[in-house]
Amino acid sequence: MTKRVLHPNHAKVPENFCRLPDGYGVAKIAVSGSADTTYSGLDAFEKAKELGREIAKAGAIITTGATTGFPMYAAIGAKDECGFSIGFSPAATEREHLEVYKLPLDFMDVIVYTGFGYSGRDLILVRSCDAMVIGPGRIGTLNEFAVGFEDGRPIGVLEGDWKTAEFIREVIGAAHRPNENIIFDADPKAIVERLLEMVQKQKGKDLVYNNHDNWSATGKNADVIL
Repeated sequence: MTKRVLHPNHAKVPENFCRLPDGYGVAKIAVSGSADTTYSGLDAFEKAKELGREIAKAGAIITTGATTGFPMYAAIGAKDECGFSIGFSPAATEREHLEVYKLPLDFMDVIVYTGFGYSGRDLILVRSCDAMVIGPGRIGTLNEFAVGFEDGRPIGVLEGDWKTAEFIREVIGAAHRPNENIIFDADPKAIVERLLEMVQKQKGKDLVYNNHDNWSATGKNADVIL
């Protein structure tokens, strides 16, 4: 069997953490994007790695769907900078993760086996983060965006050769819902810095948000406890 050679930084203890005020722990930034980047453009992988590096250098924890493609390359970038990486798997066990979902174990320090399939995993991933970055993606990415949108999470939409950012702009325009927590930027470093600034301001204020829907299970303009 061929011995695997690890990048030295991938086995190192994280060197810095971005502590949030008032005992809220370390900032966690979720990276959402397609597991299959066939249609994402030539620079998708490099953008993902740069994003991961910037998350780690800022002292934040990167969280992903424990999958391949764009999120995995972001996790690689984070590990290159001695970052800490958490993956949320759709599977209930490591065996199911590997044999049924065919997903990797690499570039993650911790894997949470949710057992809720892809859609349930998406919900837990978003609810567990302080902010999220949307890269090139498909239906699963849009599902995660929708959860983050509803929950009022700070969301950074990464622009590039892909069409995801353009489509999300159309969705936001058609939603007719006020949301000041969404930003667009093509620079991974800038998007991470802006998101962390938003998280610092929001912490302690996001336990309750106002539901602007006219009709919902909780009623018009109801306060929803997260």
